[in-house]
Amino acid sequence: MLVELLVRPLTRPFAEFFRREAAGGIVLMISAALAVVMANTSWGPARYFPAIWDEHLRIMLPGLSLDHTLLQWINDGLMTVFFLIVGLEIKREVLDGELASPRQAALPIAGALGGMLIPALLFALFNHGTPTAGGWGIPMATDIAFALAVLQLLGPRVPLGLKVFLTALAIVDDLGAVVVIAAFYTRELHLHYLYLALGTWGVLLVFNALRVRSLWAYLPLGVVLWYFMLESGIHATLAGVLLAVAIPFRIPFSRQELLRRVDERLALLRAETHEPEADPRIISEELEELHQRSSSPAQRLEHQLHSVVSFGIVPLFAFANTSLVIEPAAVQGLSSPLGLGILVGLVMGKPLGVGTLSWLTVRLGWAALPPGVAWRQLWGAGVLAGIGFTMSIFVTLLALGEHSSGTNVAKLAILTASLTAGALGYLLLRSTSAAKSATPDEAASAPGS
Repeated sequence: MLVELLVRPLTRPFAEFFRREAAGGIVLMISAALAVVMANTSWGPARYFPAIWDEHLRIMLPGLSLDHTLLQWINDGLMTVFFLIVGLEIKREVLDGELASPRQAALPIAGALGGMLIPALLFALFNHGTPTAGGWGIPMATDIAFALAVLQLLGPRVPLGLKVFLTALAIVDDLGAVVVIAAFYTRELHLHYLYLALGTWGVLLVFNALRVRSLWAYLPLGVVLWYFMLESGIHATLAGVLLAVAIPFRIPFSRQELLRRVDERLALLRAETHEPEADPRIISEELEELHQRSSSPAQRLEHQLHSVVSFGIVPLFAFANTSLVIEPAAVQGLSSPLGLGILVGLVMGKPLGVGTLSWLTVRLGWAALPPGVAWRQLWGAGVLAGIGFTMSIFVTLLALGEHSSGTNVAKLAILTASLTAGALGYLLLRSTSAAKSATPDEAASAPGS
């Protein structure tokens, strides 16, 4: 029992991650719905929305003044912590998860690439030659929390392999979004601050190489890195991803050494606490200390921040950025090139891209369907990948600006597409038997089989 209590936080099983993401997705849905209601009513405190997000908050330090609106502090500041978690999750999956081996990673990588390229191409077709053509990155994203929340509602109808596939796909999708933001949505570059940011990141990487394991050596420099990125013109939130790359992930012991230490501590604890009146808190404190010594800084930070991000930062981001007044012009805008590009890209382009490239990868023998997953279920996951929401809204702000005429249209299209994709994916997966296992013949057959 004691071994189980100690090893559980070290291994961090997928089931725990899934439950937390799914619960965060439900909170996210509630936050977005509440924001829309409050922005379109005049009862009580709702009359202050959405104007409250334009209020300024100034931070004054010696030789430094940061003056931004509340919305900017949320989007450029708090969302950096979200990107830090994204970076830690990507790193975990690449080093020790579903993306650790080429064959294991082939299917979610192929699905994610198809799910990014096809929606972007469809958006570009609708918006070619228009002022909104630069928004091609908007329908590329998948909201992992929102999508997993829908899977949670389906319960045992969905096999674990499908949940793992969708999670890995969304993580690869997040990595693609990070690359797109860095490469294509940087409008003005200040090289002086960029060099300072890279220098700060270099120091963090040196700390990693020297096996410095205290988070207090990384986090203060992470704040400095964020400031230099903010001033450089590259979006400040990418500092979170760079910080995640630098924080050590590997635990300091081999498996045998870790088990030996556990056995030693358990033997010592049994000797110290064999008396009936012994304080049980001693056991808890010893286990916590051993966990701190044996887990990696990345594991500890991800564990500490995940709930804060899932239940605090991301719902706040959704609440602030979906506080939009739904006017007739925005509704009519859904039939504009911008609105259609997002709607078609997310609702149709995502499943088409995810399903087609996944099938091609399996057909070529580069990957296999996860155990217990049928093609119809994989297509259902592709439909759920059309829930863009958080990252799609984030890219909208970069591509169109916070207050441009097309921003409200894009947000409304994202909300509509995400709700549609969620409903369609739910219905498709609900009608599919969770007990069906994919056979080798199915894996080699056409995607509609």
